[in-house]
Amino acid sequence: MSSVKHIVLTGFPGVGKTTLIKKVCDALKAENVCKIDGFYTEDVRNETGSRIGFDIVTLGGKRRRLSRTLEYVEPGNESKYKVGQYTVFLNEFESVALPTFESENEIIVIDEIGKMELFSENFKQKVVKTFKDPKKIIIATIPVAKGKPISLVENIRSSDSTHLITVNKNNRNNLLNEIVSHVKSCL
Repeated sequence: MSSVKHIVLTGFPGVGKTTLIKKVCDALKAENVCKIDGFYTEDVRNETGSRIGFDIVTLGGKRRRLSRTLEYVEPGNESKYKVGQYTVFLNEFESVALPTFESENEIIVIDEIGKMELFSENFKQKVVKTFKDPKKIIIATIPVAKGKPISLVENIRSSDSTHLITVNKNNRNNLLNEIVSHVKSCL
């Protein structure tokens, strides 16, 4: 078995990381290769198409709010956790994200390990523990390196156990088979 076991996708917002992760999960499920658990983040848009936040969605379909812009936060439901214009709903995020780390499944999908998610100390601990678990293969996304480095993200980016793939508009449609093959070779 290769020491490079985890697949970590990075790339600019909107380039197709989450779409690629969903395709990888669908392909692995279709081949009945292994059991997968985890979550992805999804844009939430208003009626005019403007992004108003993000939801966290498990592979099983459970959905909660991760963040919203201020005008979509109900009075009395404010949070001290903010990233740019977004208010982060840490309790809702943790209620969906943390149970996925308890899964016995071989593959854990974590989309995304970013600023919003890393407000959760419990999430950080689960990510570190899961990356060290020899029985787990992780397929994750991390933000592009810019501005002030995020310690955990940089540790993942530079880890010997991580196959880092930068997704862009030119390569995003050609990565599916490479990722599926890599995961299958690690099982």
